[in-house]
Amino acid sequence: MAGALVVPSPAAAVLPEASSSGELAAAGAYARTSSVERRRVDSVATPKLRWYSCYSWAQCATAKVPLDYDRPNGTKVSVALLRVKARDQKRKIGSLFVNPGGPGGSGVAMALAAPYFLSDPLLERFDVVGMDPRGIGFSDPVACFGDAGRQRPVLARLNTGFPYGVKEEKAFLKAAAAQGRACSTTGRDLAGSMSTAEVARDMDVMRRAVGDEKLSYLGFSYGTALGQYYANMFPDRFRAIAVDGVINPVAWVGKKSNAVQDDRLRSADGAWKALHEILRRCNVAGATRCEFSGQAIRRFRVIATRLKAKPLSVDGQKITYAMFVSMVLSSLYDVEAGAGVTGLAAAVWRLTTPGAKPAAAELATAEATVARAHRRLAGRAFPYDNSFDAYTAVLCTDGRHPATGAAWVKAGAKADKRAPYFGRAWAWSSASCARTTWTVRDEDAYTGPFTRKTKNPVLVVGSYWDPATNYADAVSSSKLLPNSRLLSSTNWGHTAYGTSPCVTTAMDRYLLARTLPAKGKTCVGTAQPFRTVLSEDPDELAEDTFDLNTATPAEIAAHGLPAENTPKHLPPVR
Repeated sequence: MAGALVVPSPAAAVLPEASSSGELAAAGAYARTSSVERRRVDSVATPKLRWYSCYSWAQCATAKVPLDYDRPNGTKVSVALLRVKARDQKRKIGSLFVNPGGPGGSGVAMALAAPYFLSDPLLERFDVVGMDPRGIGFSDPVACFGDAGRQRPVLARLNTGFPYGVKEEKAFLKAAAAQGRACSTTGRDLAGSMSTAEVARDMDVMRRAVGDEKLSYLGFSYGTALGQYYANMFPDRFRAIAVDGVINPVAWVGKKSNAVQDDRLRSADGAWKALHEILRRCNVAGATRCEFSGQAIRRFRVIATRLKAKPLSVDGQKITYAMFVSMVLSSLYDVEAGAGVTGLAAAVWRLTTPGAKPAAAELATAEATVARAHRRLAGRAFPYDNSFDAYTAVLCTDGRHPATGAAWVKAGAKADKRAPYFGRAWAWSSASCARTTWTVRDEDAYTGPFTRKTKNPVLVVGSYWDPATNYADAVSSSKLLPNSRLLSSTNWGHTAYGTSPCVTTAMDRYLLARTLPAKGKTCVGTAQPFRTVLSEDPDELAEDTFDLNTATPAEIAAHGLPAENTPKHLPPVR
C-alpha cells in the first residue's frame, strides 16, 4: 500500500558514530547508539523483574537503576512497572511501552487503563508496559520540600493558574523561587537526575528486562519528547516509535537561556488558534447549535474584562480571570471542545451580566463547575503531593531557562499580545526554572542533536487544533528526524489517537506492521464543533482523509477547516 515502510537493506551503511552536528555520511546510512551511551546503559546488568498480579487484570514489578549512569554501581533508584499481557501470547510481537506525558504523568496508570483506550489489535499482539519515570508516581518519588506543611504555602500560590497584575506576579515569583530552591537543596539528589535523557536510559534497560531486542513505544504529549530522545540517543534500538501531540525537542531544550520555554514551544499560540476557531464556528452555527453564538469573540473578550475587574462569586467561591482561562484551556483539551468552551462561556456571560437572574438549574451547574476547578487547583493536603515537584524537576533540568524571574514578567505580557488569554498561562508554567534559584543540574542531560537518521522510521502525529502541543511542533519535529513520517489530523482536543478510525487505524498499522501512512495524509476528526458526526460507517471514516499539499480551499473547508487555510497558509507537511 502507499506509504509502506522502507527497510534498510543488509548492505546499508551503519555510521560508527553520529557527529556533533547530527550529519550523516551518506544516503541510506543510519546512525547507531554512541559509544558513550552504550557504555552507560550496557554496563548495567539486566534487572530480573519479579512480576506479581495486581489490579485484577495486570502485573506489577519494580526494578533498580543507577541514579547516575556514569556510576552504575553507585546509588540506585527504584522504578515501578505495570504490564497488561497480550491477549494472544502465541502471536505476541513484544512489549509496547506507553507514556502519557506531563511531565509527571504515570506510565503505570496509563498501562492499567490500556483496555479502555487502546484498540483490540494492539491489545491482542502487545504486552502493554507502563514505566513510571524516576521521581514520579509509584517510582521513588521526588520530594523537594520534605513534608506537606512546608510545601503547602508554595503550592497554594503556584496553583492559582498564573498571576495577573504586579501584586500577583511578585507573590508568584516568590513561590516559584521557593520551589526552585527546595528542589535544588532538599530534593537535589533525585531532582538533579530526572532529565528526560535519564528516563530514556532507564527505558532502554527496561526494554532488555522485558526481553525485547528492540523497543516499541507509544508516547503522548511530553511523552513525545521521551520518544524523540530515545530515537536520537538509541537510533538503532527500536522497531517502532509513535509520538502523538508532539513537542519539538530543540524548542524544549532551547538554544539560548534568554527565552522562557513557551516562547519556543508556542503552546499558547495553539490554544489561541483553537479558541478563536471555536468561537468563529459558533457564530456561523447560530444559536440553535451554539448557545454562545452572536459576536462570540467580542463577548468572550468582555467576559475576560469583567473578571479582571471583579472575580465572579458562585456559592462562596471565586472565579478569577486566571481560573476562567484555566477552565477554558482544560475544556480545549477535550475532543468535545466546542461544546465545553461555549457552554462555559455562555454560563459565565449570563452570571456576569448586570441584573442577570440565572435559573436554579443553571446556577447549580455553574456551582458544580467552579467546585471542580477549585478541587483541581487546590491540590492535596495529605499525603505529600509531589506532582509539581516532578513537573518542574523534568522541565527545569532538561531546558535552558532565563536567570531571573523578571524574564517571565516581560514574556507573559508579550505572549498575551501574541496569543490572547493563554500567553501568560503557558509562559508562567516554567517560572520555577529561573537559574538563580533552580541551581541543581544534570551533567548528563541530553541536549542534541535531534536530527539523527534512525534505522527504523518514527511516526509523528499532530492535531491541527491541539491547545497544548502546537501542530507546528509536529511539523518541525518531523523535519528534524530524517527517517520519519507526519500524520496530521483535524480532530479537537489534546492528541489524536482514538479521535477517529482514520487516526487510530493508521497508528495501529504502524505499531503492528510498521506500515507508514501515505505522505501528506490528514485524517478528519469524527467530532467537529456544532456539527453532526460525519459518518456512522467505520470503514468510511477510516478513509475520510485528504492531502493538505494538494487540497483545494473548498475541500479544506468541507473537512472542518476555515476556507482561508489553503496550503500556502498552512505549515508544509511531509
